[in-house]
Amino acid sequence: MDLKRRIALVIQYDGSSFRGWQNQKDSITVQGTLEEKIAELDPTRPVKVIAAGRTDSGVHASGQVVHFDCSGPIPIHKWSSALNGRLPASIKVIEAARVPSNWHACYSAKYRRYRYTIFNGSYPNLFLQNISWHKYRFKLDVNLMKHALNGLLGLHDFAAFQKAGSKRSNSLTTVQDVSICRDGDIVTVEIQASGFLYGMVRLLMGQLVAVGEKRLSLEKFSFRWRKGLRDEVKESAPAHGLCLIRVGYEENIFSKEKSFDTFPRFSLPIFESSKYVNKIKD
Repeated sequence: MDLKRRIALVIQYDGSSFRGWQNQKDSITVQGTLEEKIAELDPTRPVKVIAAGRTDSGVHASGQVVHFDCSGPIPIHKWSSALNGRLPASIKVIEAARVPSNWHACYSAKYRRYRYTIFNGSYPNLFLQNISWHKYRFKLDVNLMKHALNGLLGLHDFAAFQKAGSKRSNSLTTVQDVSICRDGDIVTVEIQASGFLYGMVRLLMGQLVAVGEKRLSLEKFSFRWRKGLRDEVKESAPAHGLCLIRVGYEENIFSKEKSFDTFPRFSLPIFESSKYVNKIKD
């Protein structure tokens, strides 16, 4: 008798420990590490773990969702503790749930939500360096960045924000929600979409920061992406500032308080603001 079950997990990981989500030869990845540990617990069949989003090398996740099929006797509620006892400290399983056999972590998802954290202080901060982009030369104009973000809402072709190597048949996607806020020296940007192109958020953030530093006008920002001028989008934000914080489904699979947004927010006073360079020098 086939006892195959499909199990979904909410997981967190520190992306700085891995060469991205997807399996790669001779590299430590999140997918490979999970598959190895699941196979130790359920060796009855080949293990393949499917994720809602394939994060790049260095990108973090606080609400990644994955699924896999198993046949062993381990109860659903035991999977989190069983895996956490074997996984490295850089990966944690938050919750496990049984899902229908036709449920898919990627294809059943209605949206993914990413958060990008920028540390806009004048001096380095050791405790933020692995989870934020330190932009210190100019004080970012959050209002300009907000106007740039709002123009992205809706269904558009975002080819200008797609890295080479994508296997997608087109570059259309729907941006469902955007937000930006400053809390002291911390600037936080969130983007929610039905799906994201390869490298989309990091390329977008590179352009958005240029707008905030007044190196790129709102008009030029909009013209570049609306016309698909990929050759003009040269700045990509570093991976370590990016975190996948939430994946949404039509029906709640997990308890909301556990699976949504456990990535920390920071609040730092603005120190030494006079140290910022207030205009671009030739």
